[in-house]
Amino acid sequence: MVEKNRWLMALSAVGVHICIGSVYAWSVYVNPIQTQMNWTLTDVTIAFSIAIFFLGLSAALMGKFVEKNGPRVSAIISASLFALGTAGSGLAILMESKALLYFFYGVLGGCGLGIGYIAPVSTLVKWFPDKRGMATGLAIMGFGFASAIWGPTIEILIEKVGIASTFFILGAIYFVVMFSSALYLEKPEEDFLPKRFKKKLKEGKKKLKKDLQILGLSEAIKTPRFYGLWVMLFINVTCGIAIIGVASPLLQEVVGISAIAAAAAVGLMGIFNGAGRIFWASLSDYLTRPVVYIIFFLTQAIAFYVLPSITEIVIFQVVLYFIMTCYGGGFASIPAYIGDIFGTKELGAIHGYILTAWAAAGLVGPLIISIVKDMTGSYSQTLYVFAAFFIVALIISIAMLINIKSIQKKQKDSAI
Repeated sequence: MVEKNRWLMALSAVGVHICIGSVYAWSVYVNPIQTQMNWTLTDVTIAFSIAIFFLGLSAALMGKFVEKNGPRVSAIISASLFALGTAGSGLAILMESKALLYFFYGVLGGCGLGIGYIAPVSTLVKWFPDKRGMATGLAIMGFGFASAIWGPTIEILIEKVGIASTFFILGAIYFVVMFSSALYLEKPEEDFLPKRFKKKLKEGKKKLKKDLQILGLSEAIKTPRFYGLWVMLFINVTCGIAIIGVASPLLQEVVGISAIAAAAAVGLMGIFNGAGRIFWASLSDYLTRPVVYIIFFLTQAIAFYVLPSITEIVIFQVVLYFIMTCYGGGFASIPAYIGDIFGTKELGAIHGYILTAWAAAGLVGPLIISIVKDMTGSYSQTLYVFAAFFIVALIISIAMLINIKSIQKKQKDSAI
């Protein structure tokens, strides 16, 4: 059997993620659907909320399925569900049915999202034992950058062919790209090592990092490290989603720029979100995952605390964009961190369970902002709350490092 190229494997993973990541371009549909259907903003937004909810749910429930049946079957199912969900949304528009939109875009599309998110990522960790962070960062970067590609595409298509036809066309495109990408996806052989890396190991130029433990899902969820990862991702996403949601009014309130300038700054945030995924995940291969997460939380605690007092627009934006790189980097580094401490035996299943933190954060982040804003009358006051959250995350990330070092020491002592 001819060994597959792991870089083409990474490209295939990006192919899947760049399509499902179009969910982040949903806001482009909002006004046209509202205008054409005469629906409220809440009516339209519910479709997106259902999709994100089912992303988290299906990622958690289908993790074991992904591990058992492999990435190709899982990604083909993802392509079918996501494409059908998108094309079905066009039917919902033609039939002027909210229920159909919620079912197709929210339920079917959301399930396609969850399965498609975890399937290629867990596979890449196995293909890149020497560069886990960089490999998962590449795929998840595709998810982060997707809105920059599909946002303008959706806008142009709606103007040219209308909303329903846009959904039909994109459903077909998503299926072709995702199905083609899925066909190449495959697990490597057990204990796979790249030829060059194997050679360097023999020459003593490289050293293979040993996973802390090899655990299945049922064993992993009994460890404090599983919950440490869950809380760390939850806090990082809660604060990141919150800042994304209020970036425009915050910029106008604190530094007094116009709504148009604020909108341009928000657009740039998406680029830093995507770039942070590959940058931090690649850096974690050298600094180690625990150290990178300590850096995330320490720097963001400071950034969120000082942000309300910064009145210089350039400095404010630099800090804001830095926060966005950490938000993206947190997503991208988690799969490699899971591999480091639980091994790759059931990585997809464990990753799926930890992604429920994303779904929970999507609810909690905006809720905290609205409560604090109502109580204080200011968006900037919410940032102090999130700075405190990051102190908690920092303590947990340090505890994780201590716990990992403790287990490594016990393993070393027992081996002597």
